[in-house]
Amino acid sequence: MPFGRLERSPRPKPMSDINMTPLIDVMLVLLVIFMITAPLLSASLKLDLPTAEGTSQSDVPDFIAVSIDASGRYFIGDKRIDRTDLRVHIEHAARRNPQTEVQLRADTAVPYGQVAELIGTVQAAGLSRIGFVAEPAPTSRPKAPQPRRDAEP
Repeated sequence: MPFGRLERSPRPKPMSDINMTPLIDVMLVLLVIFMITAPLLSASLKLDLPTAEGTSQSDVPDFIAVSIDASGRYFIGDKRIDRTDLRVHIEHAARRNPQTEVQLRADTAVPYGQVAELIGTVQAAGLSRIGFVAEPAPTSRPKAPQPRRDAEP
């Protein structure tokens, strides 16, 4: 009969292997994301900076960010450094560019004497431009003028 073929081809056998390529691609992408974000999350230095009015962002092209945390440890950027290496680092920066600014970030718990010692170290190393970094003070809205009550009818 001309209705079609009676032969049937056997069905394909089920695949017993798992295709690992998409899984590996996804895992590599996740690995790259974690490699990029992990240092950003753990490297930030937590300081309780003092607040002050009139603070603004500095747009100095060449600067060194020096920080003192609450326990008195020194940092350049987010990297911990001891006092002798700090002086060497600042001297090297002063030889490269004597107009380099030191942006000093000190926790509110740091005694003034330690901040003064750091300033002396920076000046002895050859840099004289020192900027103090502080958090901006919360802005308060000016009060509306009150009506005068000195003249009553």
